[in-house]
Amino acid sequence: MMNIKRIFTHLCAMNWRVKRAFPAATLLAIEHAIKASEIAHTGEIRFVVENALDGAPLFQGQTARERAIDVFSQLRIWDTEHNNGVLIYLLLADRDVEIIADRGIHSAVGAAAWETICQTMEVNFRQNAYQSGVIIGIEAITAQLVHHFPAAKTTAGLNANPNELSDTPVVL
Repeated sequence: MMNIKRIFTHLCAMNWRVKRAFPAATLLAIEHAIKASEIAHTGEIRFVVENALDGAPLFQGQTARERAIDVFSQLRIWDTEHNNGVLIYLLLADRDVEIIADRGIHSAVGAAAWETICQTMEVNFRQNAYQSGVIIGIEAITAQLVHHFPAAKTTAGLNANPNELSDTPVVL
């Protein structure tokens, strides 16, 4: 069954909303937070924000979670050596955050922990605190990755973790 209110919200969502919520300085701060996070573990974190769905996915009722899974696949976040890639996906029109974690980290952390992180981020987003909301989410994910996939060090004490995925946030 089509949700007319949701369709209307998505069709009327203006692209300037993403730029207002995530200006260049905010996207840069998020990128820096991801870079800093990945020094401490072997995991990979990606952040993606999408203003609204359009076309067939919208009219077929695609959920934010289903879209996040598509994005996870399209960005090849599953393609990491230790299966520990994590996607933070925000569908702005629905004000919905989804975390999709690859099987290596998901099996260690579980759905309830990811949902708790999403809810914390959504509280910040409702207060228009987008930058701090994302960074809080990155910090919580970092804690999980450090616990389950700590960074390996070379014999010289340097971080031996290659950066397998881009740290740059994606705006769709």
